Amino acid sequence: MDFIPIARPLLGDEEVEAVSQVIRSGMLVQGELVRRFEEEFSAYTGVRNSVAVSNGTVALDLALRALGLKPGDEVICPAFTFIATSNAVLYQGLRPVFADVDPRTFNIDPGDVLEKVNSNTKAIVGVHLYGQPFDVKAIGEICEDHDLILIEDCAQAHGAEYSGKRVGSFGTGCFSFYPTKNMTTGEGGMITTDDDALAERLRLLRNHGDLGKYNHVMLGYNYRMTNIQGAIGLVQLRKLDGFINARIRNAEYLSSHITRDGITTPWRDPRCKHVYNQYVLRVEDEFPMSRDDLAGYLQSKGIGTGIHYPMPVYEQPLYRQLGIRSNCPVAEDISRRVISVPVHPGLNDDDLKRIADAVNSAG
Repeated sequence: MDFIPIARPLLGDEEVEAVSQVIRSGMLVQGELVRRFEEEFSAYTGVRNSVAVSNGTVALDLALRALGLKPGDEVICPAFTFIATSNAVLYQGLRPVFADVDPRTFNIDPGDVLEKVNSNTKAIVGVHLYGQPFDVKAIGEICEDHDLILIEDCAQAHGAEYSGKRVGSFGTGCFSFYPTKNMTTGEGGMITTDDDALAERLRLLRNHGDLGKYNHVMLGYNYRMTNIQGAIGLVQLRKLDGFINARIRNAEYLSSHITRDGITTPWRDPRCKHVYNQYVLRVEDEFPMSRDDLAGYLQSKGIGTGIHYPMPVYEQPLYRQLGIRSNCPVAEDISRRVISVPVHPGLNDDDLKRIADAVNSAG
């Protein structure tokens, strides 16, 4: 019986040939292919500017740096997300303030955000978690009312839409191309914006603040994307809609065939196009097994699982050591219930049936 992994990047002959062409050219560092990738990503996302960088965490870090926030400023982040979201806040000497999440979408809760806004708040980082956009309308209105910067963490949501508009086009968008994402460049990231001046600062910052010919006008970094990554990205971007459609089909199958009492399948906001970077179940109290026992059972059936994520960010040892605490009861509750099962486009009909049957038979 073949093992079904929780994630599988789909790379084929087109990516191999694209990389081979770059290697044969000898032009390996940031160049024409990165520029073309940026242009096509902008067109896909519906923004004026895309700035390619070395990974998704760098995208968040560089965005916060370029937006001009000052040390000590507060940035509201969801308590339930990957740690990179708030770590980027720390990198810039800013203070992360954690908001609770919605119990159905697991995305940042606008009501709790509003409770956390104060005179020190300068920005909100919303995460389009698992591929489902957060409530952009409500969070956007809070930003407008309180003169706050909106940053979208789109690391898991390439191609997702809110009210017919793609994520990354509402505020400053930050994408990751890590191998588990809906498209990949191996590593790599992208920042999207309609602000031309911001895009120019980002381009300077990613390349040592250099205007060209060793004319360094600001303290910058080496956060560039390589032509090898750009070549892979161009091929993957052209496949992205196909990948997304397969994920949606797979998610719809699982939602209609996982019928076990005590297991809650993902809820989709009707305003959103959910692109299912992860397919996340909730294990309720009435289910006869713990979440961890269910993971072990599925593993014994040859099915990979993931826990995204096992605790709110503020409960991580790093944040405890820093004395950064919060009270987010929904995040604390769902972190002990969630379990991800495979949904990636590499699944076939037999794989999907095995996953659904295994969940239904557990316990």
